[in-house]
Amino acid sequence: MTRPTIRPDLRTMEGYHSPQLDVEVRLNTNEAPFPPPAGFLSAFLDEVGRIDWHRYPDRLAQSLREDIAAVHDVEPQQIFVANGSNEVLQTICLTFGGSGRSVATFEPTYAMYQQIARTTQCEVIEVARDSQHRVSLSEVITVVTRHHPDIIFFCSPNNPTGTPESLEVIEAALQISDGVVVVDEAYGQFADFTALDLLRGPYASESLIVTRTFSKTWSMAGARLGYCVAPSWMLPEFEKVVLPYHLDSVKQIAGRVALRFHDEMEHRVRQLGSERDRVAAALTDLGLDVWPSQANFIMFRTTPCSVSGDHVWQRLVDQSVLIRNCSNWPGLSDCLRVTLGTESENHIFLEALKEALT
Repeated sequence: MTRPTIRPDLRTMEGYHSPQLDVEVRLNTNEAPFPPPAGFLSAFLDEVGRIDWHRYPDRLAQSLREDIAAVHDVEPQQIFVANGSNEVLQTICLTFGGSGRSVATFEPTYAMYQQIARTTQCEVIEVARDSQHRVSLSEVITVVTRHHPDIIFFCSPNNPTGTPESLEVIEAALQISDGVVVVDEAYGQFADFTALDLLRGPYASESLIVTRTFSKTWSMAGARLGYCVAPSWMLPEFEKVVLPYHLDSVKQIAGRVALRFHDEMEHRVRQLGSERDRVAAALTDLGLDVWPSQANFIMFRTTPCSVSGDHVWQRLVDQSVLIRNCSNWPGLSDCLRVTLGTESENHIFLEALKEALT
């Protein structure tokens, strides 16, 4: 008996993953360092206790969409919610991409853009960032005029570099492209700039999508809940490709309850911003190349200390500290990315790093 064959284009692909090791300090996946605020769990369990388990969930997640819309001062029909922002990205590719269509990414960036694009049979057009890992206006103009991508992905702030995109670049893409422009703001709450402003008012863009997640600021990586803000005409199109009842009742409740703690989350963002400044300064004092970050992580290069990124990463693991090794990513030789943890975790990381650099 022979095995059935998979799609030919999948044979050389690998699944997305990051190491999950048993360590004392885990700072490799950009999760929030704290659990949800006090009061979240009791409020969540109280509502879960009233679920009609024999009924399907609200297919449109109307209440959750209304609550998210209120946070961003947009209309509920502009909100699409899904199982993490990755499912949002997949839905976008299924709607606007597919066989014979193309996606533009600016590398290095979040690896799932290419992964999702290829699994939905889109052609991927890779565009290099500049020496500071920013997207240049000239490259945007070139890729749009030469390739006419159906989807353009911007990550702002960019993962793994932490650099935000500029309003000039995003507006230029919107003006000259016939495709959809996606600004992934998974770390948007930590940044000075948001593209959400381009989706409000009488002159709101008809081709912009801004994605967000509950995994970072809202301390809900375990829930896998994400959403996007988009022109209202796109939502019925998304519903054509997404599975029915894809967002379960428990997840919808978790999202709605989390939004009640908006002030607490904003306070945490400020706390992490302060820690980001402190850790970045400490990394600079160690003689490392450090990229200015507007996210909840920092990327740095070990080359100035005459030691490889692979070596430093392993020595940190040996001290039970796990960060992300980006050394094998295109253009990121000897680069490592550390997620901001608690003050104590960050202190342990910095002390371990000093040891790893010697």
